[in-house]
Amino acid sequence: MILTVTPNPSLDRTYEVPSLGRGEVLRAAAGDRVDPGGKGVNVSRAVAAAGVRTTAVLPLGGTPGALLAELLGAQGVDVTAVSIAGQTRSNISLAEPDGTLTKVNAAGPELSAREAALLLDTVRTCAGAPEWIACCGSLPPGPGPGWYAELVARARETGARVAVDTSGPALLAALPARPDLVKPNAAELAEAVGRPLATLGDAVKAAGELVERGAGAVLASLGRHGQLLVDAEGALHGTAPAGAVRSDVGAGDAALAGFLTARGTGPAALARALAHGAAAVRLPGSAMPTPADLRPEEVRITQDIPLDLPLH
Repeated sequence: MILTVTPNPSLDRTYEVPSLGRGEVLRAAAGDRVDPGGKGVNVSRAVAAAGVRTTAVLPLGGTPGALLAELLGAQGVDVTAVSIAGQTRSNISLAEPDGTLTKVNAAGPELSAREAALLLDTVRTCAGAPEWIACCGSLPPGPGPGWYAELVARARETGARVAVDTSGPALLAALPARPDLVKPNAAELAEAVGRPLATLGDAVKAAGELVERGAGAVLASLGRHGQLLVDAEGALHGTAPAGAVRSDVGAGDAALAGFLTARGTGPAALARALAHGAAAVRLPGSAMPTPADLRPEEVRITQDIPLDLPLH
């Protein structure tokens, strides 16, 4: 079982539009999507789509929060809700035919000190003996960057391995707590080490620095340049052709789900992550791939990393 924690979940509405023009009235195609959102929520959705049991621990409030829980239940995700005074946020995505995506993400409701502490306690006491606890996404107003470090400590009390997918000060604060895995994208990895990453070799070096600072392993999503898996034993690089990109919302979350459902270590887990990420971008909105959507035969993994490959 995989448990996820999302401190700032959302309802995500996606409209497909022919083009995006500032100040114009846009006509959306029929059939807009409303999906449960938030990085950990997406991980749980992808885990459930893979046929693996999952529980999502979420702070939920108001009508949007109730709808989010209902939608997750319909997708086979168990929800453990922490009731909050504020209303769960709603986000808007505008998808163009060429794959360009414009997102408007709300800040989310402020969590009181009591609500933030209750969320931590709920993770520690949640039933189910999870193999992994994935702590994912941005922090809402209220908790400071150290909240994720405390979450890692509480998660470790369950005996589970812990993955962290966040960015900025929250990621840096979590590293001394020694999570088993962190999952930045290229921009987040560059921000974490405080310098631009011009080549794949730069990304390998940066990921190694996060390992030195406390991460057990780094799974880095590099867009069309594939993914890196770096730990104390070395580095692996993999690619998987995505084809026509329909929406990249949640692709990194799908990749993390694939990695964790393949036991979260080694080349087999990296290959599953690549297959899930590539499948996700071929789907509309933030739809998560099922096993039928995967193309594992197209994945390529190597230890012979082209370090001079430019990153764009």
